[in-house]
Amino acid sequence: MYKYHCLNNIAKVGLDQFDGDFVECSDFQDADCVLVRSAAMHDLEMPENLLAIARAGAGVNNIPLDRCAAKGIVVFNTPGANANGVKELVIAAMLLASRDIVGGIGWVETQKGVEDVAKLTEKQKKAYAGTEITGKKLGVIGLGAIGIKVANTAVNLGMEVYGYDPYISIDAAWKLSRSVRHVKNVEEIYADCDYITIHVPLLDSTKKMIDAKAIKMMKNSAVIINLARDLLVDEEAVVSALKVGKLRKYVCDFPNPTTIGEEGCIIIPHLGASTEESEDNCAVMAVQELTDYMQNGNIKNSVNFPNLNMGVCDKAGRVMVFHANVANMITKFSAVFGDAGINISEMYNKSRGDNAVSVFDTDSPVSEELISRISTIDGVFRVRIVK
Repeated sequence: MYKYHCLNNIAKVGLDQFDGDFVECSDFQDADCVLVRSAAMHDLEMPENLLAIARAGAGVNNIPLDRCAAKGIVVFNTPGANANGVKELVIAAMLLASRDIVGGIGWVETQKGVEDVAKLTEKQKKAYAGTEITGKKLGVIGLGAIGIKVANTAVNLGMEVYGYDPYISIDAAWKLSRSVRHVKNVEEIYADCDYITIHVPLLDSTKKMIDAKAIKMMKNSAVIINLARDLLVDEEAVVSALKVGKLRKYVCDFPNPTTIGEEGCIIIPHLGASTEESEDNCAVMAVQELTDYMQNGNIKNSVNFPNLNMGVCDKAGRVMVFHANVANMITKFSAVFGDAGINISEMYNKSRGDNAVSVFDTDSPVSEELISRISTIDGVFRVRIVK
């Protein structure tokens, strides 16, 4: 029986996916696996028995990935589960920036009780006139699950779409409309596009990638849309550019003191994935990932260990070893099995950066003594008996 704990409210449709091998526990310290959305985990003490964390969403900035890796705790996310919800808000962001819908609605609300409001409206509406997005150029930076949906939808809306992603996968490329112009230099998007939307993960290499230098290349009428992470954009530079008319608008889904109330900034209260459908999809995917890992040791959509799939174990035993990605580890593990007289019927090894996982299916059950011997090998983070 596996114990799971929810650090945030997780959609019931997802939790209902757990089968009879799982039971919910109220104490984080008792959990074998955890489901989380936005709860901050960096200051939490990880239980010794914790095997996995599933983030019901894409971003994992709230989870201490390196610390989890060092303890052999697999961290999952749910890429693509909320993509449609974010895509729709990107389209809304373009419309909000193109036409002063918010300002217009705000004016109407001040006219409560005014009898001739219809007549006044005809005079006032020109103050909120804008432009259409059809025929305009949209630059999509990052062609993952969300970026592809944004690009394809924009094509269908009659926009000229530029896409930039030097690491685009083959599967993603197949899903991308052939009408999208794939550019090799992001500077081309900065220079040519009327709207620029960013959909990349927050890494050291992408932090504030849209900075004053990038903004200087843009049209004075350009609109920047950031529904990914606020730190991808140098927002101080954006505010300065808006004040001197170097940008038209900045739409962001992450409220903070830098941009709230600033002229030209439209700040949304982190609504990108806040739809019933997105929350349901993320919950279902997170539970499915945890279930397959806890029961079979299979890893899909991990952010700190490599993905692997050994299927359902039909042998007597299955052992997972989480370890440093260094030479000669497999030889050492195999020697321990051999000394114990246990035959390895199938083996799988895969690495991701500094971390690696080795999986051994065996023809006979594995003892705690053998696990203890493997655990003492230098570079081993954790040994887990799956079966």
